Amino acid sequence: MKIEGTYTALATPFSADAKSIDFAAFDALIDHQIKGGVTGLVPCGTTGESPTLSHAEQREVIARTIAKAKGKVQIIAGTGSYSTDDAIEKSREAEKAGADAVMVVVPYYNKPTQEGLVRHFVAVARSVRCPVVIYNIPGRTGIDLSVDAMGRILDAAPNVVATKEATGNVLRAEQLAVRFGDRLTVLSGDDALTLPMIAVRAKGVISVASNVVPAEVSRATALALAGDLAPARAAHLKLFPLFEALFIEANPGPVKAALAHRGIGRDVLRLPMAPVSEATKAKVIAALEAAT
Repeated sequence: MKIEGTYTALATPFSADAKSIDFAAFDALIDHQIKGGVTGLVPCGTTGESPTLSHAEQREVIARTIAKAKGKVQIIAGTGSYSTDDAIEKSREAEKAGADAVMVVVPYYNKPTQEGLVRHFVAVARSVRCPVVIYNIPGRTGIDLSVDAMGRILDAAPNVVATKEATGNVLRAEQLAVRFGDRLTVLSGDDALTLPMIAVRAKGVISVASNVVPAEVSRATALALAGDLAPARAAHLKLFPLFEALFIEANPGPVKAALAHRGIGRDVLRLPMAPVSEATKAKVIAALEAAT
C-alpha cells in the first residue's frame, strides 16, 4: 500500500438533535471527496468527533465508508483509544470490515510514559496484519511520541508504516526523515504545514480542509509532491487563509460550518463540542469563498 497524497479526515454529520448520524449527508460528503480526487478517506478521527461516537456508531461509519468508497480511494480507519484493548478491538474490526489501513492516535488523557506508548503501539500493530498509521497530536493528547520511541516501534512492528504528524513543527518532520528515511512515511497533520513538510520528504496530508475543498487541496498537494514549487506555493498560499480560518475555534466546528454553507450536512456537533460563533462562521465562509 503506497501512502501518498491527500487523505480527508472525514467529518461526521449528525441529525438536527445530534442524537444520530446523518448518513445521507455522510454519503454526499464521500461522493464530494471522490469527485474531488482525494487519495483516501480517514473516518473516525478527530475531525469525525470519534470521542463522542459510540462503539457501534464507529463500526457503522467505517463500514459505510468502505461500502461507498472501497476500490475508489484508500480507506484508513481511525481506531485509536486511550485503552490498548479497545484500540486492538477496533483495529481488528476495521481490518475485518475491509479497511486498507488503520490510524491509531497516541493515547489521550492518561499520559503514558514513552515506554507505555511503545508497548501500546506494538500491541495494536501486532494484533492486525494491515498497515498501521500512528497519529501524533500532542496538543490534544497531552503527550508527544518521541523520535526514539518511534524508532523502537518501527523495529518491533513492521506493519507500522506511516505517521500523521500534527505537532505543528516542521522540525519534527525533518528529524523523522533523517532518522528513518523511506522506512516511515510522514504525512502532515496540519493543512497549513503541508507544503513545508513535503519539502522535507513528507508524502502528503491528512487534511481537514479537503472536507470542503477536496479538489483544491488535492491539486496543491500533488504540485508539491511533483516538486513544482512555484505553482505549489501559489496554490498553497491561496488556500492558507482558509487553513487558518478552519482553526479559529476547535476543529471540527469551523469545517462543519463550512460544509453546511456548501449544503453538506448541518452545523451540528455533539457536546462538549459546540457550533462556532457567528463571528467565526462569517470568517470561515469569507475564507472559503476566497479560496474557491
